[in-house]
Amino acid sequence: MGGVPKGLEQVGDARIIDRVAMSLREVTPDLLLVANHPDADSWMKGVPVVADLHAGVGGLAGVEAALGRGRDALVVAWDMPFVTGALLQALLAAARDSDADVVLPESDSPHGSEPFCAFYSVRLRDSLTRFLDGGGGPAHEFLARLSRVRRLTSAEIGRIGDARRLFLSINTPADLERARAMAADSE
Repeated sequence: MGGVPKGLEQVGDARIIDRVAMSLREVTPDLLLVANHPDADSWMKGVPVVADLHAGVGGLAGVEAALGRGRDALVVAWDMPFVTGALLQALLAAARDSDADVVLPESDSPHGSEPFCAFYSVRLRDSLTRFLDGGGGPAHEFLARLSRVRRLTSAEIGRIGDARRLFLSINTPADLERARAMAADSE
């Protein structure tokens, strides 16, 4: 998206960041925005903002920053306009029922899951920090090191909604236009 803060783009009747926040508020009143942009504190009134501790090493730095509060974190990328409260509730229920360190949904992404729409236990903070101290890397590399990972299966996701819609991520102008068309079709 050429450096444009994509979560601030409008999809349907709301900015993407507001759509994500609305879904998160269905399962928790406690929101946190992890962002490195100098204007981030003006994006969501009343929502605290923290920056990455390991800037420039990828999305897991945001997970680390969220875990830095000393609590488990339900993480949703700010460019996923169709994540639902039902999906987030399923992640939390699976975490509670399995005592997993990470709960993430399966998808048709290149690595088969959505690490930035997932539950992360605070127990991972130190191992994640060590991973990032070592230069970090793709989320799937970190996740492959873990033994207590619970995946919501495609069948479980299918009972909640269409995975292609739930996990649509806005990475290009074409993605944004597709999201806007999808929102228009459902409103």
